[in-house]
Amino acid sequence: MAQGSAVRGDAAWRARGEPSEGLTREAVEFATRFTFEGITPEALRIARRCVLDGLGVALAGSEQPAIGVLSRYVQKVGGAQQARVIGDASTRLPAHLAALWNGTAGHAMDWDDTQLSEGEGRLYGLLTHPTVPPLAASLAVAELLGGVGGRRFLTAFVAGFEVECKLNEAVTPDHYVGGFHSSGTFGTFGAATAAAKLLGLDESGTARALGIAASMASGIRVNFGTMTKPLHVGRAAENGVTAALLAGEGFTAHEQAIDGPWGYLAVAGRGAEPELVRGRFGAPLSIESPGVSIKPYPCGVLTHPSMDALAALMREEGLGAGEIERLTLYAGNNILGPIRYRVATTELEGKFSMAFLLSAIAIAGRAGKNEFTDDFVQRSDVQEMQRRVETAYDAEIEARGLDKIRSRLLLETRDGRRFTREAGEAYRGGPDNPLTDRQVEEKFEDCASGLLDDDRVREVERRVWALEQQSDVTQLLPLLSWRDR
Repeated sequence: MAQGSAVRGDAAWRARGEPSEGLTREAVEFATRFTFEGITPEALRIARRCVLDGLGVALAGSEQPAIGVLSRYVQKVGGAQQARVIGDASTRLPAHLAALWNGTAGHAMDWDDTQLSEGEGRLYGLLTHPTVPPLAASLAVAELLGGVGGRRFLTAFVAGFEVECKLNEAVTPDHYVGGFHSSGTFGTFGAATAAAKLLGLDESGTARALGIAASMASGIRVNFGTMTKPLHVGRAAENGVTAALLAGEGFTAHEQAIDGPWGYLAVAGRGAEPELVRGRFGAPLSIESPGVSIKPYPCGVLTHPSMDALAALMREEGLGAGEIERLTLYAGNNILGPIRYRVATTELEGKFSMAFLLSAIAIAGRAGKNEFTDDFVQRSDVQEMQRRVETAYDAEIEARGLDKIRSRLLLETRDGRRFTREAGEAYRGGPDNPLTDRQVEEKFEDCASGLLDDDRVREVERRVWALEQQSDVTQLLPLLSWRDR
């Protein structure tokens, strides 16, 4: 890594007289000055949970069809054998392609965690999936560097997580509503920050990494329900690593690329409110406040309260799937807009089909790794049940605001009974109703089922719960490997 004379020092930045105000500058100053000691005990606890969850969902994602296609692609591309990947420690790829693999796998099941919003008018659950981009980038760069200790790894991961979340908080909801996928766009900045931190870039180098990332950040919602949605997160990780490596070699970019009339927030954000986050990088860390939601189900977070409500209703009333004549979900546009498939015919479509998600709960009593398969979606009873599920816009629910994921279920039975259930006030998985550490482990174990033996599962859990004490975080990769067996 030619970071010596190729990387201009901080003094050169200041000597040019460029304005120091703006979110780019604040993000860079935070990232370069952030240390492990800046991670509070609570933020450290949550970071460990996020890492375990991120590794689990990437492991589960590594057996998805999308990764089979991606594997053929990266093998044809080839290149330097710099970094191993989750699911197959025998495969070594260039660092940026390892990040692509890990990031795509991490979002392949749409089971990765969700950033919570703070600003008034923000859409609850429609910000980023904050863990996977900086985690995938950090793993790849740690491998490139020949191994990294837990404290250094966590510092880079939390820094990337923070920059990703704070920048995304600054953009108006029009970014997502207008068609951008925030996990792909702002995830790129999180990945670039984490990679730059591990590479030890100075302020100028980190600013240029963010500038390069600003021209790479992309992802549009039209591809939801296809393999390209998780590719958005994979590309965010890949582009973040590429941006940091280029900056480390002296590649130039505008050093205030997030700000101004041609900066990223103005161009892709369709409006921004930087005052919401100005002066707040790390104060507090977003991973701690407002916190992060760890998903109980491998689908869009907007659907989870309704799924929980149906599960509770059927359990409490002793109802079986065969008794259901019709299910109607009443909701606002924050749920009905993104959940786009009337009847799902594939697992990927099922993640965005309320009919499938409620049918899975009704028939299986759960919706985990085993239910999110094409075989389950295409079962005749699942297809038939989907046609009994309807959605309806509810103006009253819409008028109550977007700070919670609100909905109402109406279940009608074949013998004429009617049951209703409200959903959304205490979302399971969020800070108000979090999964316990044991439930996070159980989710990891579900992700690992059929792939890792119990001893490997327990060893990964043990190491992640003490991640800051690990001498080399990359030693987790052989434990997370199943394709090479």
